[in-house]
Amino acid sequence: MICVTSFTTFLTLVAVCLAAVPLKRDVGTVEDDIASIASQVTALDSAIQAFPTSGGSLVSALAIHAQATGLASALATAASDVAATAPFSDADATTILSAVEGFEPAILDALTEIVEKKPGFDSLPLGGVSALVKQDLAELSTNTKDFENALIADTPADLLAEATPITSSVDAALATAAAAYASA
Repeated sequence: MICVTSFTTFLTLVAVCLAAVPLKRDVGTVEDDIASIASQVTALDSAIQAFPTSGGSLVSALAIHAQATGLASALATAASDVAATAPFSDADATTILSAVEGFEPAILDALTEIVEKKPGFDSLPLGGVSALVKQDLAELSTNTKDFENALIADTPADLLAEATPITSSVDAALATAAAAYASA
């Protein structure tokens, strides 16, 4: 009995120690995360585009919420993985920045569309959908900023001038969308 208890205590101690050691990530993991974000952005943009400015359904609005939640989760994972990755080489940073630039238009379109679709969310029979959009925008803004900060921290100084316009345009679009839903 003492042997089983000691073994269980030992396994517990090993598990705690392993959990405390942060896992190092690599550029391949970050590239996979960015591909996931791109996929989530495309799905969110499509869901928002399909939502009408009037006569929409609660099911469609909740589908947008689900897409936004998925994107927020993908951004949080990516921010964590980038933070656990060694600083990027110039070649890796160029590849990563190009991938982010690739889905930037879809992000900007989704944020423009969500502002244009506000009357559709407001007109749904069940109130509070615009407040849900406001909440989603706040979470997306926080997770986007965390992801941006992690990318900037790992980007070589000579490539920061390429990264800054991307973050600036996305942050401005997020701020515009948040302002549109501020009273929700």
